Amino acid sequence: MALAGLLPSLYRPCKGLPGSGLAEAFATIQGLRVTTTSQEEREAHTAKGEPLFAGLPGDIAVSFEFFPPKSEKMELALWNAIETLAPLRPRFVSVTYGAGGSTRERTHATVARIARETAIPAAAHLTCVEASRAEVDEVAREYWQAGVRHIVALRGDPPAGPGTKFVPHPDGYANAAELVAGLSRIAPFEISVAAYPECHPDSANRAADLDNLKRKLDAGAVRAITQFFFEPDTFFRFRDAASAARIDAEIVPGIMPVTSFAAVSRMSKLCGTAIPGWLADLFEGLDEKPQARELVAATLTAELVRRLYAGDVRQFHFYTLNRAELSYAICHLLGVRPGDGQGGTK
Repeated sequence: MALAGLLPSLYRPCKGLPGSGLAEAFATIQGLRVTTTSQEEREAHTAKGEPLFAGLPGDIAVSFEFFPPKSEKMELALWNAIETLAPLRPRFVSVTYGAGGSTRERTHATVARIARETAIPAAAHLTCVEASRAEVDEVAREYWQAGVRHIVALRGDPPAGPGTKFVPHPDGYANAAELVAGLSRIAPFEISVAAYPECHPDSANRAADLDNLKRKLDAGAVRAITQFFFEPDTFFRFRDAASAARIDAEIVPGIMPVTSFAAVSRMSKLCGTAIPGWLADLFEGLDEKPQARELVAATLTAELVRRLYAGDVRQFHFYTLNRAELSYAICHLLGVRPGDGQGGTK
C-alpha cells in the first residue's frame, strides 16, 4: 500500500484501540525506518568488518568426547578420530558410559587403551544407574589401577527411558553429588560434572538446578561441562546466573556440531535444549545431502564458538560423535595447531 493510502487509514481511530491515529501511524513508520536502518547498518558492518577468524592466537583449551565402539568397524573409526585430534593436544578426552552400565566393559577398554597408548589424559564417564555403591566403587578403583585419573561423574538417565522418574538403586548413590563425594574418598580423582544452561528436565526450576550444580562442585568436582546449546547468549546467561549463585568453578561449554539435524532434534527433546527456528530453517532440505549438511554444520558451529570466544570463553568441550573432521576444522579456525596444547600420542 502506498504511504498516501496508508496514512488516512491509520489516522481514523480504530475501534477498541484508544489513542490510535496519526501519532501512532508516524510512530509505526518511524519504527520501521529505525529497524530498516539498523539492519542496513549491521549489513554494512558485516561487509566492511575484519574476517571473523583472522589473527586468532589459538589461546584456547579443548577437550573431546567419544562413545565406546560397538563393532570392529566402529572401533577403527574411533581410533582414526583420536589419532586425528591427538595432535591438537587436548586437555583430556572422555568416553561415555551407557545406561545401567550397558557399555561398562567397552568404556573401560577404550579408556584404558587411550591411557596406555596415548599421552592424552583420559576421562571415564561414570553413572549411578542400576548399580550399588560397591559396584560403582569397584569400577572407579579399576579405572585408577588402569592409570585413569579423571572421572566425569553423572547421575545418569532413567533406565526405563525418557520421561520416567529416576529411581536410585537401593544400595546405590542417589545422585551425582553423592557420587562425587564417594569418588573423592576412593582416590584423588580429577572430577568433572554436568551443567545445564537450559535447566535439567528433572529440576523444579533454574534456581534448584544451580543449587544441585553447587552441591556437586562442593562435593569435590573441579569443573562443570555443559549440555550442548545453539545460541551463545544461552551460555552467557547461565554463566552469569552461576556467578550470582557464587559458583566460581570452571564452566566449559559443550559444543555439538550438527552432523544430523534429525538426531540432534531427538537429543534436544530428551535434554531440554531449545532449537532456534533459524537453525531448523538452515538445515531444511539437506537430509539427503550429507556433504552440504556438514558444510552448514561447520559454519554454524564455528560461528557459535567464535562468539563464545568473543565473550571471553577459552575452554571448549566438543561432542564429536566419534567423528573428527568438524571438531578439527573448528579448532583450526580458532588458531589451534598441532603441538599447541598439552596432550599427544606416545
